[in-house]
Amino acid sequence: MILVVDVGNTNINFGVYEGEKMLVMFKLMSKLSRTSDEYGLAIRELLSLNDINHKEITGAIIASVVPNVMHSLTTAIERYVNCKPLIVGPGIKTGIKIAIENPKELGADRIVDAVAAYEKYGGPVLILDFGTATTYDLVSADGSFIVGITAPGLRISAKALWEDTAKLPEIEIKKPASILTQETVSSMQAGLVYGQIGQSEYIIDKVREESGLTDMKVIATGGLGSIISKETKKIEVYDKFLTLDGLRILYEKNHR
Repeated sequence: MILVVDVGNTNINFGVYEGEKMLVMFKLMSKLSRTSDEYGLAIRELLSLNDINHKEITGAIIASVVPNVMHSLTTAIERYVNCKPLIVGPGIKTGIKIAIENPKELGADRIVDAVAAYEKYGGPVLILDFGTATTYDLVSADGSFIVGITAPGLRISAKALWEDTAKLPEIEIKKPASILTQETVSSMQAGLVYGQIGQSEYIIDKVREESGLTDMKVIATGGLGSIISKETKKIEVYDKFLTLDGLRILYEKNHR
């Protein structure tokens, strides 16, 4: 069994795989500061609660966009799971070519998503990741990462509304019954969700138009991706576990 770890700006997502099968997934908040011992004990406890003995974990891999958690988290996995984790970064075998102006600027999460989407769905493929930011990444038919677009995510936009506007409240992000809203909470929900749908559809169409890739597949992932993907036919697949699957694939590519 292997432990895969996706460190995002909001959550740390963990998955345990046996071969290609995901046995369990669990989360910790990434914004909460923890020592290596606190991480280690939390990981062991969550594994145990899911009937997995930490001694059965034989390997681990981490992709992170939050550098300041890496020392504690890596040390925790080494001490409490007895594995030295592979870190997604320069030098790792990916099976895709990063064909953008400055490959070193590309986040580990976007590399992982690109690998997973290309391996699972083939290319050309456009990957939409609805996380803290919303990203749109294009992988060509020959496996080259050729386009990366970054926009504010739903949570960033929502936070800006209630933090920077005195009378607007903190709200749940969900699609209201209608866009024809008549009160504050649903009006904010409509603006956020329908705005993101419109943005996504426009960017998908524009990427298809300017790239000329009319056969481009469109895959969505990320915590809020399920809300958006249900509302547009331009997204073909919502893959909740795309990033964790990508980590498994990368681990296998680097341990053959």
